[in-house]
Amino acid sequence: MIFVTVGTHEQQFDRLVKEVDRLRKNGDIEEEVIAQIGFCTYEPVSCQWSRFYSYREMCEYVDAARIVITHGGPSSFLAPLQRGKVPIVVPRQKRFGEHVNDHQVEFCRAVKERMGNIILVEDVGELFRVIDSYEECHRGWKTKMADNNQAFNKQLGIIVRELGV
Repeated sequence: MIFVTVGTHEQQFDRLVKEVDRLRKNGDIEEEVIAQIGFCTYEPVSCQWSRFYSYREMCEYVDAARIVITHGGPSSFLAPLQRGKVPIVVPRQKRFGEHVNDHQVEFCRAVKERMGNIILVEDVGELFRVIDSYEECHRGWKTKMADNNQAFNKQLGIIVRELGV
């Protein structure tokens, strides 16, 4: 299964959803596709979709997915990384009316350069090639990102106790 998420930003991300739906409809993608489409104006015809899923559902879909395709919002691509998945990240772009500026493009380029743990796709025309060669695209990469929540909470508890709160 392929899970697609465009996050909760209030601008559409039709460019990504249309391309995934087209690939599924044409048979280029044969496996099931589940999409969270947020505020897209385009509604897929060949994919299971919902505007939003609960946090629990999102985690379940990420866990079950062979591939996670996400927009360039950090929370959306960090979650798959923390669950051992290498996400395909398609950043929203201002020129397509998907965001107010190109900070997602800039941020994703920096993450790819510094961390090397995401597959960056800026042109959706390249999406099928990347999906088709997904395993080769990330062979040998570290696939699990550390989750520091437990250590953070422990340290915060110490600080709070020291403050006498």
